Amino acid sequence: MTADALAEPVDRVGRGWTAALSLANVAIWVGWYGPLQILLAQQAAAFAPGTGMSKETLLAWVTGAGAAVSLAANPLFGALSDRTTARWGRRTPWIVAGAAGGALSLLLLAGASGLWAMAVGWCLVQLTLNAAFAAVTAAVPDRVPRLQRGAVGGWLGAAQILGAVAGTGLATAAGGIAAGYAACAVFAVVGVLPYVLGYGDLRLDVADRPPWSWRSFVRGFWLSPRRYPDFAWAWLTRFLINLSNALVILYLLYYLRDRLHHADPEQGVLVLTAVNSVTLLATVVVGGVWSDRLGRRKPFVRWSGVVMAAATGLLAVWQTWPSAIVVAALLGLGLGVFMSVDFALMTDVLPKALDRGKDLGVINVANALPQVAAPALAAPIVTHLGGYRVLYLAAAGVGLAGAVLVGRIRGVD
Repeated sequence: MTADALAEPVDRVGRGWTAALSLANVAIWVGWYGPLQILLAQQAAAFAPGTGMSKETLLAWVTGAGAAVSLAANPLFGALSDRTTARWGRRTPWIVAGAAGGALSLLLLAGASGLWAMAVGWCLVQLTLNAAFAAVTAAVPDRVPRLQRGAVGGWLGAAQILGAVAGTGLATAAGGIAAGYAACAVFAVVGVLPYVLGYGDLRLDVADRPPWSWRSFVRGFWLSPRRYPDFAWAWLTRFLINLSNALVILYLLYYLRDRLHHADPEQGVLVLTAVNSVTLLATVVVGGVWSDRLGRRKPFVRWSGVVMAAATGLLAVWQTWPSAIVVAALLGLGLGVFMSVDFALMTDVLPKALDRGKDLGVINVANALPQVAAPALAAPIVTHLGGYRVLYLAAAGVGLAGAVLVGRIRGVD
């Protein structure tokens, strides 16, 4: 399976392949969202009294540090997988290594006894799981023809939200912080096995691998906006809409506890995640399939961003538990379409087949960078500049800007 590694795929992938890759994606997102939604916030609340920081600030520092690691890890491992000539293919070795490393890192977090152990553990989780995620993402342009990518992107988007629900559910139901991390670790390993054991990967011939040079390797991460304007505008659109979403969910547990005074904020997070997931699942595959059939991407991305921005603005002016449920539902509707169609749009603007993993890694920086920027923006807004109302108004404005700028992409209908 070496000859087709760099070719543009033309044969449609089957349901089994899509299901196995989606399950691997679920496993990765369980490893991320169990901690992000529940476990890290609980640890931050437990460790904050001895640090001189509020729980919000401590959580912001830890998640920001992890996201900074993710910024470098995703494109780095994507580039390394592009150049991998292993017997098992370009992507599979990194999926296996990343999932195993992620599980071990989650177990390290389970035994964290203070701020520094928590920060190191979370950075290791981001490092390792991003290796697996970069390889899973790159498998799509490797194997899926262009007019099937909306549908496959939809299933991967559904896998992401299922991973968020499963991770949140495992973290909540496990009965403790350590048990929650252990449950997420087991799922992260088991979930990738059907794909890596059941489906062969495309191998890169040694003759097709470019000569190694640190200078060319590092320079390859810069893609000129002037030379590749569609790639640049697509990146910026994804960054802004993801930043808006990150601003909404970062302090969700604290928002329910401190602003709405919810009786059981952990359970409240699970309920909102479930509501969001139901509406997202209702649109994520349908949106991708519809986009494939019409052969169009930009209108779907634009209007899904508008819906998400409007929902976030509603949360700023109507701060009650019922409003949180309504907003969760609306955000799911918009995010479902955005996740599937924007992913297909991204694969349509990739510059080179040889660098698919690296280029998608650069695009995935637009997922990770908001996790760095969101704590830096949200912490001062919540504590000093007007609280949650101002935070959600700002998030709505950022998301609307992303929806508008998608119109600057010229090479995709």
